[in-house]
Amino acid sequence: MHFFTRSIAAATFSLAALGVQAEALSIEGGGAASLTGILPQSMAPYVAKEGINLQVVTGQSLTKSVMKVALGRLDLSVAPPPALSAMKKGVGPYKRNAEQAQKAASNIRTLFGFVASGMHPIVWADSDIKSWKDIKGKRVFLGPPAGAAAGQSTGMIELASGYKAGKDFEGVKLPWGAATQGFQDGQFDVYVGFYPVGSQTLNELSLQRSIRILPISDEIIQSPEWTAYTDSQVTGVINIPANTYSGVVNGDQDIKTASTLMTIITNKDLSDELAYKITKSFWENLPEMKKANSLMTPIDQDHPFTGVNTPLHPGAIRYYQEAGFTIPEQLK
Repeated sequence: MHFFTRSIAAATFSLAALGVQAEALSIEGGGAASLTGILPQSMAPYVAKEGINLQVVTGQSLTKSVMKVALGRLDLSVAPPPALSAMKKGVGPYKRNAEQAQKAASNIRTLFGFVASGMHPIVWADSDIKSWKDIKGKRVFLGPPAGAAAGQSTGMIELASGYKAGKDFEGVKLPWGAATQGFQDGQFDVYVGFYPVGSQTLNELSLQRSIRILPISDEIIQSPEWTAYTDSQVTGVINIPANTYSGVVNGDQDIKTASTLMTIITNKDLSDELAYKITKSFWENLPEMKKANSLMTPIDQDHPFTGVNTPLHPGAIRYYQEAGFTIPEQLK
């Protein structure tokens, strides 16, 4: 069974010109400028060639989208792995409806995973914050009030600085749409932005005033505590190459930071054939998508199970078997 979500923001890719009878499916993503929004928009034209009219809605709260997929009210969604873990346990954003969430979690199947964004911890270059140790007593934007991002950024900050949110610094939670403006208006001192490496948004931000990106040291990244953090929050490490951005005072050197991992999920009732076509279309056309949008460069064709923490859909398994991948037992 397939489900349709109406939205005036939906980007509908018509198949009429191709003379193909379309199968309409809906997918929700995050911000239109982030990979959580860029990826579903990029894959839609290629999936259309397989007879699937993918209706993309961006700017969504992905923890809510995950629940909609699990309940059969949405066909597909970009999904943060920590949200999937929380749903299985009935905690975090699913605490109020824990029993329903835990039961619904068994309906989720995954098509693939990918590296989505780098956490960009940003301060104004002319501020008194030059390193993580300087954030004590400061106001730090963590992410939206509901969602996985705040937990991911909090864990990174506490490891990098040694400080605790609510004790050593004040954590600020705002919707993504208000975050950049809030930083520009001085509502907080540190802005942890989740952006694909090379995002034009960072260049635009630094046009106002030069910025500094606070790096994560190799010592921290190689620590057991960091491994425990990346395991629990399902994150990784990403490198921001030197000279990626203009207007960054320490931008002449490589900067390591935490990365977010995302997955594309669906309901177990999506047909095997549709799941197979979507998965195959994405991976076989990824090189073309990268040419069209360099922000998709970090997505690795050789690691389709990055961040995946729920079982793969049988249709996706069929593609990976045909492509010669060894599928981890826990994902079957």
